[in-house]
Amino acid sequence: MAEPFLIGDAMTGGYGAGPDILHSCTIAVDPGQIAVIVGPNGAGKSTGMKAVFGMLNLRKGSVRLGGEDITHLTPQERVVKGMGFVPQTQNIFTSMSVEENLEMGAFIRRDDIRETMEQVYDLFPILRDKRHQAAGELSGGQRQQVAVGRALMTKPKVLMLDEPTAGVSPIVMDELFDRIIEVARTGIPILMVEQNARQALQIADRGYVLVQGRNAYTGSGQELLADPEVRKSFLGG
Repeated sequence: MAEPFLIGDAMTGGYGAGPDILHSCTIAVDPGQIAVIVGPNGAGKSTGMKAVFGMLNLRKGSVRLGGEDITHLTPQERVVKGMGFVPQTQNIFTSMSVEENLEMGAFIRRDDIRETMEQVYDLFPILRDKRHQAAGELSGGQRQQVAVGRALMTKPKVLMLDEPTAGVSPIVMDELFDRIIEVARTGIPILMVEQNARQALQIADRGYVLVQGRNAYTGSGQELLADPEVRKSFLGG
């Protein structure tokens, strides 16, 4: 069986010299798929994502992208390799316009970025309408669209989203999920940490339920939604 396109394999580690937060945790995603990491607060969800992006020390395990071992690369080097990462907070430049934010996203590119910018505007039409407006004046949902659009400007091989629907209304959440599905349909694998577990698993090809930094349950989104133990413990029955 072919290895997943992106895999954080049996990752054990934590921040700096602190205790291990992840314990032999494995997370993976393939092209065109949406993989979702869910679990209770403090389960290590965002830590798992950050480990894949190179933001904490792995004491054991590895991270591979397209078959290449990138375990010892910095986050900046991983961006050059094709990782797009959208953190939960402070993910836009509020004083810059929407278009300037998108241009900043293309900082590693040396080619013409206009075609990619048009693709972002096609995906998020509201951003085209507001492209000259300061990003800090936008609603929460629109800011998240800017953040995702900025990550897409690097033409990533994989897109990683940390709590993309945090603090937005249910209507905006549904809209963001629709856009995320559209991105996945272009072939870009998406790895996502999400508090809204039930809604996230409904759009997930793969789901990972983490508990105390360990894989508690793994399966397709539909399998996890149908699992009585997962429903009782993590989805409110």
